Amino acid sequence: MSDGGDGFGEVFGRMLGARPKSIRTENAAHERCLADWWWESETKTAVIESANVIGLAMLPEKRFHPFELDTFGLGLVLKAIAERGARRCLVGIGGSATNDGGFGLARALGWRFLDRAGNPIESWTGLVDLDSVVRPKRRVQFKEITVATDVQNPLLGPRGATRIYGPQKGLSPGQIPNAESCLRRLARVVSREFGHDSARLAGSGAAGGLGFGLVTFAGARILPGFDLFAQQARLERRLRDAQLVITGEGRLDKSSLMGKGVGQIAYRCRQLGITCIGLAGSVELGQAVLKTFAEISALSSLTSSSEARSHPGIWLERLAHQMAMDWAE
Repeated sequence: MSDGGDGFGEVFGRMLGARPKSIRTENAAHERCLADWWWESETKTAVIESANVIGLAMLPEKRFHPFELDTFGLGLVLKAIAERGARRCLVGIGGSATNDGGFGLARALGWRFLDRAGNPIESWTGLVDLDSVVRPKRRVQFKEITVATDVQNPLLGPRGATRIYGPQKGLSPGQIPNAESCLRRLARVVSREFGHDSARLAGSGAAGGLGFGLVTFAGARILPGFDLFAQQARLERRLRDAQLVITGEGRLDKSSLMGKGVGQIAYRCRQLGITCIGLAGSVELGQAVLKTFAEISALSSLTSSSEARSHPGIWLERLAHQMAMDWAE
C-alpha cells in the first residue's frame, strides 16, 4: 500500500511495470546520495519517491534541524529525468524531512529568489525577506507531472504544513512562527507576481509545502496519493473479499486521518463493515482515531520508545503475534 510516502516508488513502479533505476543527487542536508526512481519506457513515464531523496529516513536521527534542510536534491532529480526524455512524471511526496515550501526544488530548477536589495536568498529561512522571484530562462518541461500527496493540508494556517507537521520534523513551538512567516511571505510574493494562489490548494502543505512548490515552480497538479493507489490496485474489490484488515503507521494520531493511507483504509473498512486494526510505533489517542479503528495497539505498549526505534522489526512481529492471539481467542 502507498499514499505517496515511503514505498511509493516501488509500489507504483511495480503496478505500472516500470523498471527501477538510480540517480546521483543530494539528500535534504545536501549530502551526496544515490536515489532510486522507476522508468516505464513505452509511455516515457518516470516515478519518483521524494522520501528516497529528501526523506527523514535518509538522515541520521536528530543530527540536522529542519532550518538546515531543503528540497534542492529533488529538484536535481526532476531536472535530470526531464533531460533524459521523460514526458510524464509521477511524484510521491510523503515522508519528507523538509519544510521549505519547495524553495530548494525551485532553485535547482533555475528559479531565483531576491531580497529588496536584489541579493539572492540561498536558504529558505531567509524567505522572510523575499521581495521578488525570477523565472528561469529555460524551464524544465514535462507533458504532465502529477503529485501524489499523503495529506490534504493547505500550505498555511492552523492546519498548514508548519503547524501540523513541523513538530514531527524537529521544529520547536518557538520556531513555528518564524517558519510560518517564511512560507507566508513566499506564498504572498508568488501570488503577487504570478497571479495564482496555490497555497490554498488541498495538499499544497504536504511534505513541508513541497506540494505548493511543485505546483508553483514545476506546473504540477496535486492528487491524493491514496486515491491513485486505490484505483490502480482495485482496492475496493480487494476489500470486499476481506474479513479483517490490518494496517499501520509509525505514529497514529489525528494527522493519520487527514488523507493518509492508514486513515483512508480504516475509513473504507468502516463503510464496508470490515474490522480494521491499526498497529503503530506510538499512538496519540483522540476520539476521531478511536472511532475510526476497531482496535489500536502500539510498540510502545511492549517496550521503550528507544528500543522500538532500534529494533522495530522484532517488536512489530511480537505486537502482531499478540494481536493475532487476542483475536483468535
